[in-house]
Amino acid sequence: MVSTSTEVQQDTRFFGHPRGLANLFGVEMWERFSYYGMLGILPIYLYYEVSQGGLALPKASALGIVGAYGGMVYLSAVIGAWVADRVLGSERTLFYSAILIMIGHISLAVLPGLAGIGVGLVCVAVGSGGLKSNATAIVGTLYAPGDERRDGGFTIFYMGVNIGGFVGPLLTGLAQSEIGFHVGFGLAAFGMALGLIQYTIGRKNLGEKASEIPNPLPASQRPLVFGGTAVGVAAIVLLVVFGVINPANLVDVVVWAVAVISVIYFVVILSSKKITSDERSRVYSFIPMFIASAAFFSLYQQQFTVVAAYTDERLNRTIFGWEMPVAWVNSINPVFIILFAPVVAAIWTKLGSRQPSSPIKFVLGTVTMGVAFLLFLPMVGSGKNASPLLALAGILFVFTMAELMLSPVGLSLSTKLAPEAFRTQMVALNFLSISLGTAMSGKLAEYYTVDDEAPYFSIVGGVAIVVGVALLVATPMIRKLMKGVH
Repeated sequence: MVSTSTEVQQDTRFFGHPRGLANLFGVEMWERFSYYGMLGILPIYLYYEVSQGGLALPKASALGIVGAYGGMVYLSAVIGAWVADRVLGSERTLFYSAILIMIGHISLAVLPGLAGIGVGLVCVAVGSGGLKSNATAIVGTLYAPGDERRDGGFTIFYMGVNIGGFVGPLLTGLAQSEIGFHVGFGLAAFGMALGLIQYTIGRKNLGEKASEIPNPLPASQRPLVFGGTAVGVAAIVLLVVFGVINPANLVDVVVWAVAVISVIYFVVILSSKKITSDERSRVYSFIPMFIASAAFFSLYQQQFTVVAAYTDERLNRTIFGWEMPVAWVNSINPVFIILFAPVVAAIWTKLGSRQPSSPIKFVLGTVTMGVAFLLFLPMVGSGKNASPLLALAGILFVFTMAELMLSPVGLSLSTKLAPEAFRTQMVALNFLSISLGTAMSGKLAEYYTVDDEAPYFSIVGGVAIVVGVALLVATPMIRKLMKGVH
């Protein structure tokens, strides 16, 4: 017998929460285990020499591919949300996305060379985007409106995210350094398989609401949509086959594609007759925040591009005579998030109406992120693998503080500024700002070189601070456009 929505919402079998939360906690934990585990070893796999088990791509192209891949994940989150809303419902979209992720990791583990990269990264990117957007949505369906357990449920859910993000790089990094890259990718596939198995077993605990299709695509429009999708996919495949899209320009393609899609989204919303003048004003106020968010993530997501290369070539990873795997650095940020996210949340709650406005939080996050890059400057010229591990941990702590000031606020703000008729689309725009910034992190990384670091860290950090200061100057105008939203 399938559980009804009411039964699920009254369920207290998982530490006082619905049993379905355990299911979602598990699948998200294993998905993040596989995602961050793979991402921890992907950059060095792309640019390491063949003798080291890598593909020997130029470092600039390798880091660009990592950024483009991250951009595709967040772009796919928008697509995954649309598929759930119009075609499959969140529960089935999540299930098929998890299968696609597992196929992607298996492809990375068993297919040789660029074939494995092409098939694997596309499958993981599309699957991760679909799972990312829908797992969160399903958590919300477990609770009735006004259920005071909701915030606690999301806290437990996000603990799963950070546990997976912490453990994944540790295990895949160790497997890569001790055995080889493909074993590391295989371990990521195994983790996703465990998540998929436990999710499949517990699907019945999620209730009917998780399977609802909120705005079904009319049957008359399906041939046009599916046909257009097929043509688009075929066109992309042909462009790749004939070399128009290649490893050297992939990041440029993703950056421009996301930028164009973002502009189209804004134009569609702003030109709609379904929104009021106040709602249109609020959408205009989101534009500078969108730009600041993209600028922030173009630096923050360099954890997986520039910081990965820095860890490999500039960081002293020797601990009591043993060399720490490169991927282990990716486990530092999740630890800081687990420790300090509750602290920052408590501070905002304590301040209540006295807390900084959303634009000021964006200013703080962007400027802090710029400062984090300037903190690399004292270690410039220290030599190969000579930078202290503790110093990099301190810089990543600053990364985390910047993230906690901006990232959760962006998602919340997009819902508060959203016109009634475009709630989902405004959340999509927030994801697109992250997608654009993540892709830009790969583009910027093409200019990084360990032999001349000072200009890179100075310019990138300085520009972020300038963006933050410009947003500060514009804050009074933005607050006016927000029409009462704090």
